[in-house]
Amino acid sequence: MRFCVMTVAMCLLVAGLSLGADVDGKWTGTVQTPGGEMPVTFMFKAEGGTLTGAMLSQENKQIPIKDGKIDGSNISFTLSIEMGGDSMQLSYKGVVSAGQIKLTGEAMGQPFELVVKKAQ
Repeated sequence: MRFCVMTVAMCLLVAGLSLGADVDGKWTGTVQTPGGEMPVTFMFKAEGGTLTGAMLSQENKQIPIKDGKIDGSNISFTLSIEMGGDSMQLSYKGVVSAGQIKLTGEAMGQPFELVVKKAQ
């Protein structure tokens, strides 16, 4: 009996870990820029180990996520933002926890941090 209980508990633990973090949905926050605080919105969708979705620009245009990965509670992805005919690459790494994602990003060699929270 004890063996059965231990086996079921281990199966549930492994199943929970394999599902990864719940990132699906809309996440909002702010990021500090040289011009002041700027709102950010991400739409995420996890499909196995792949993270897809988009960031919404200030003009409400969707900027698609590229190279999105999810590994347990860790996520990573890049964005390519077009500005005046030039392309700027943003790379992000983050850790998902209950209701929030702590992200570290890099743009033009400059690191930045932000926290986004699950929108209701």
